[in-house]
Amino acid sequence: MELKRAFKRLRKDVWAIISAIFILGMSLVAIFAYTLSLDKTQFANQMHLSIHSQPPGFSCKILIIPGDKSEEKKSFFWGNLNSNEEIPVREVHWHNEGLTFKRYGNAINYFEEKTFDQFPPGTTRKKVEEKYIKEKRFILGTDKYGRDLLSRLIIGSRISISIGFIAVIISLLIGVFLGSLAGFFGGLIDRLIMWIINVVWSIPTLLMVIAITLALGRGFWQVFIAVGLTMWVEVARLVRGLVKSSKEELFVQAAITLGFSKLRLLLNHILPLLVAPLIVISASNFASAILMESGLSFLGIGAQPPMPSWGGMVKDHFRYLLLGKPYLAILPGFAIMSLVLAFMMLGNSLRDALDVRG
Repeated sequence: MELKRAFKRLRKDVWAIISAIFILGMSLVAIFAYTLSLDKTQFANQMHLSIHSQPPGFSCKILIIPGDKSEEKKSFFWGNLNSNEEIPVREVHWHNEGLTFKRYGNAINYFEEKTFDQFPPGTTRKKVEEKYIKEKRFILGTDKYGRDLLSRLIIGSRISISIGFIAVIISLLIGVFLGSLAGFFGGLIDRLIMWIINVVWSIPTLLMVIAITLALGRGFWQVFIAVGLTMWVEVARLVRGLVKSSKEELFVQAAITLGFSKLRLLLNHILPLLVAPLIVISASNFASAILMESGLSFLGIGAQPPMPSWGGMVKDHFRYLLLGKPYLAILPGFAIMSLVLAFMMLGNSLRDALDVRG
């Protein structure tokens, strides 16, 4: 009944609905990232150095030189591996045996030649024009390596969404376990766990994450584990306090009198009461994990290149704020801000909706 009332209150909160839709939308974008991105190579890492730092809406012709087919792999979730060479061209001229082209950005009157023999057997000019020369548009422009900025932003959403889910799951597993033990059993166990919590709490979070990351090594999964291992303290403190207060309730005392086991009491009667506050703190931790990962990537110890990360993209392009192309750093920064804001607003709305005093 209380959950129904909370859900009704939540539906009346416009910002909560907007935040939930935005988070759901970003989650779907992360899942179908390679379907939505224009650059379907792994990590959207197709470089075109001759067209680096181009403005939004830029387009040019791309000449595709096919490579070894045996090296090509296609994956819905991990992107495509291909050996094709993509060359941005400004001019193309045809002759009987092939074509000559001028690379984009080549200031001198220099043309290169490719013959039809370098394409699959039986390829004619018409097939080359249809299959191997494409007009490519970069909706948000290109980064400093000539990669499609929009595709990098889409693929980078996976890091932020994933870090939130994994860090929150790790923090809940550790925090609920230790907090329940401390709150329910008390005594020496409580004092020992509280000592551990206070020690971890006293260490600056970012420094601890950096230390764990350096100990485990720099990489994708290492960052996830490091962030999760630093976020359980708040969960443990919350669970400990709630379990201690719930233990004094009459229904718990009655269950003890009836001879219920401590494990049954804890799992079936006390922990279900903690679902609402844990949902609220999980939303807050989700936002904190995204910010923490972005900070680590900005420092260079988060997700490693060529894997796209919003924090890493800000790091790569923050100098462009003073070089006339601020959008290269502002766009990934805005993506971080909007996702964190959505989680914070949803968390605040959940807190108000689940407050029984409301």
